[in-house]
Amino acid sequence: MDNLTIIIDSIRQDLDARNEARDEALKRSRDIIRLCSLSIRACHRHEFNKAWELLAQVDALAAEMTADLADYPDLYYAGYTRDALKEVVEAHLVYALIHHDSLPTPEELNVPSSVYVGGLAEAATELRRFILDLIRQDRLDEAEGYFAMMDEIYSTLVTIDFPDALTGGLRRQTDVVRGVTERTRGDLTVAVRQRRLEQALQRVERMLEQDNAER
Repeated sequence: MDNLTIIIDSIRQDLDARNEARDEALKRSRDIIRLCSLSIRACHRHEFNKAWELLAQVDALAAEMTADLADYPDLYYAGYTRDALKEVVEAHLVYALIHHDSLPTPEELNVPSSVYVGGLAEAATELRRFILDLIRQDRLDEAEGYFAMMDEIYSTLVTIDFPDALTGGLRRQTDVVRGVTERTRGDLTVAVRQRRLEQALQRVERMLEQDNAER
C-alpha cells in the first residue's frame, strides 16, 4: 500500500491528459464537420475554388487531430472522431466526383478503410442533390452521367461483405444508398420520358404547321 498514492497520481495525470485530448478532439471534430459541410455546399454551387480552400483547412485540422490522438487509440476510434473523419472522406469524394477528378485513396486521406467506405456511401447519397439540380435545369445528359457514378458506387459497396464490426455498419449505409439510388433513378426516368414526350409533341406541331403552310 506504500505506493498507492504514487499509482493514483500517475493515473490521475494519465486521465487528465486523456481528458484534455478528448476535449480538443471534440472541438476539432465539430470544426471539421462544419467545414466539410461548407465545402460540399460550395461544390453544389459550382464554387470549386472555395470548396478546395475549405478542404485544405479540413485536412489541416484532421492531421492535427490524428496526431494528437496517436497515443490514445481508444479516443481515435471513438464515435466522434470516426464521424469527423468520415465527413472528411465524404467532402473529398464529393469534390472529386462532381469535379471529375480521380478519387483520393484511404492512404491519401489518412483514414481507416472502414471510415473510407462509410464516407463513400455518404458521398453517393450526396450526389442525388446535384443530380436533381441538373434535372431542374434540363441538363439530363449530365444528370445521367452523375447517376452512373452513383449507381457504380452502390454496385461496388454491395460487394463488400464483411461483419459490421469491421466495416462500421456499412450494410445499413449501403441500404440507404440503394434507396436513394432507386429514387434518383425514378426521378431521372420520369424527366427523360417527359423530355421525349415534349420533343415528340414539338415534332408533331412542326409537321402540322408545315401542312398548314403547304395548303
